[in-house]
Amino acid sequence: MKRYFLSLLLLPLSLFAAQPAQPNIILFLVDDMGLMDTSAPMLADDSGNIVSQPLNAWYRTPNMERLAKKGIRFSQFYAHTVCSPTRASIMTGQNSARHRTTQFISPRGKNTGDHGPEDWNWAGLTSDDVTLPGLLRDFGYRTIHVGKAHFAPPDHVGEDPSNLGFDVNVGGASMGQPGSYWGQDGYGNLNPKRATWAVPGMEKYYGTDTFLTEALTIEAKAEIDRSLEIDAPFYLYMSHYSVHSPFQSDPRFEDNYAGSDKDERSRAYATLIEGMDKSLGDLMDHLEARGIAENTLIIFMGDNGSDAPFGGADNIASSAPFRGKKASRWEGGIRVPFIAAWGDPQSGHPVQQQLLIKVGGVQSQLGICYDVFPTLLAVATAKPPMDHVVDGQNLKPLLQGDRDPERKEVFLSHFPHEHRNNYFTSYRAGNWKLIYHYLPESGRDADRYELYNLRKDPSESDNQAAVQPERLARMTRVMTRQLDAMEALYPVVDGVEQRPVVPSS
Repeated sequence: MKRYFLSLLLLPLSLFAAQPAQPNIILFLVDDMGLMDTSAPMLADDSGNIVSQPLNAWYRTPNMERLAKKGIRFSQFYAHTVCSPTRASIMTGQNSARHRTTQFISPRGKNTGDHGPEDWNWAGLTSDDVTLPGLLRDFGYRTIHVGKAHFAPPDHVGEDPSNLGFDVNVGGASMGQPGSYWGQDGYGNLNPKRATWAVPGMEKYYGTDTFLTEALTIEAKAEIDRSLEIDAPFYLYMSHYSVHSPFQSDPRFEDNYAGSDKDERSRAYATLIEGMDKSLGDLMDHLEARGIAENTLIIFMGDNGSDAPFGGADNIASSAPFRGKKASRWEGGIRVPFIAAWGDPQSGHPVQQQLLIKVGGVQSQLGICYDVFPTLLAVATAKPPMDHVVDGQNLKPLLQGDRDPERKEVFLSHFPHEHRNNYFTSYRAGNWKLIYHYLPESGRDADRYELYNLRKDPSESDNQAAVQPERLARMTRVMTRQLDAMEALYPVVDGVEQRPVVPSS
């Protein structure tokens, strides 16, 4: 016995040191919010200095500015061009071409399109899928879903987030937009015409003046408190319906835009943005009041490009200086805001040592929506099953403000369906971006290709396809290999799969 205790004394003291607690995690996901829909500028120059754009002066998001000062913002963060693909990618860590939810999931029926692949994953996620909240729950987290789900259609198991790894579901169902933002409408439940999109489970707010964004925030704070009562780390998936249509004005902020010369819908959209930002600030304040801000990681991001109600899908308008918007092939359809920060940054804090985040930083290296999956698992010391393919890469080096020389500078967004733009794949590699059209309207092979140098031409105005034949052929070949490796599905015409055509170089 004496020999046993002596051997214990000789062991390194580090073996007895308490391991840092698991951090709380908030993923604050905003629907249809683009890169420019904020007063916190996201773009930077070659020296890493923030560059404000005219749209940044229109929106009011002081709490996004506050969060960015606590951590790091990304100037080049990508999501898929519509919501369901991005949400499934966050949940699984996979590109949409792999999980095959390549279109938004319509609650009214399978929205494949005239030439879309019939086998695309309209059914969405199921209880058999490996999901981020499911893995976090297995590692001791209380997993909370608040707001928009849109993981599966009606009458499918994934319609309810509690079947996908969440312990709690507040307001999540199959639809991708609310029936109404107004409590007087019961968020769509009191209006038969809006029943398809009625937000469930919010009865206590019916008939009140409580805007939906505010009601969801109140519920989220209550769920944080319940987690503290049982002393469990929490993962809060704070997924606002805002700023998706209907563009109903949030009366709390209407006066801020009363003198504007913009139209009514644009002013209403701005109030939705500001209401979302208030929610962010309220949650940050709540963390501080409960004394857990230093133990809580906050990730802020959008799920696709802006849907601000001005400018068309191919214009430089709602996402200026970028072209396009939600559901388009352009940068304005796939670039989104991204900020990561600890609620209260503290140098040397043991929990924060698990993921160092540069305070006041700007990261210009590419980040992608499915990178969230491996990043959050790593900080929670969780791992996916060995047989689960993960396309995402850990953002840890980038969050520290460093450049990761090992990181693949590639993003592929595959959309074999109809929407504002139809049947395309956008493929970025380094500074170059290829847009491949499976069914060009002209029918000419030459019109299948667009090629842009985003460093020199961020507005995608100078198509280089005709003058860069070797680069075009090389990128088309690599894009096709990547799609095939993920077993992507392609458009179909008269029963024939429309695979990419590599141009002659």
